Amino acid sequence: MLTVETARTWLSLFIEKLETNEKYLNTLDESIGDGDHGANMLRGANDLKAKLAEGLQAGLSDLFKMAGMSFIQKTGGAAGLLYGQAFLQMSQAMQVGNDLLDSLTSGIEGIQKVGQTELKDKTLVDVWIPVMEDIRNKRLTLEKINEYVISTKDFQAKKGRAAYVSEQLNGHIDPGAASCGYFFEAMLEAGVYDE
Repeated sequence: MLTVETARTWLSLFIEKLETNEKYLNTLDESIGDGDHGANMLRGANDLKAKLAEGLQAGLSDLFKMAGMSFIQKTGGAAGLLYGQAFLQMSQAMQVGNDLLDSLTSGIEGIQKVGQTELKDKTLVDVWIPVMEDIRNKRLTLEKINEYVISTKDFQAKKGRAAYVSEQLNGHIDPGAASCGYFFEAMLEAGVYDE
């Protein structure tokens, strides 16, 4: 269930996963050229971690607004804009109610507005959209999230810097999809999602 408490846990677990997997995300990103997706995501995550540690009595919408601002202001590259916009859009949806699917729908709208991405473009959308479908049909598992992340190996990159080197990315997991996988793993572990 999506509550202030489970949302705090969700964001905290996401931060932990980014900390633990920073080097792995950087390695995935090296195929594109920068090799800094993990480091960039961690900058936003650390900023959010500091804000959460202040123990402010933030509501559900406020938590995701805080997350959005941390990622927009501190995370470099496209990832900061995409995650930041997703969190801000989720925050707006949470002002109306605490429905998980409604919030994620707003989040993907924010991502697609900024990134102009569709399914099979080899981006985090390739994880976000099927996860939403599984939530809608009450069948989401950690295994399925991992499956969606791995499936990006088979897609041809069509957006961002990756599009310029798409041929050499065949067989490579998209770093944004991988970090998005951690976001949804954290959601499951936090008890936000109820079957």
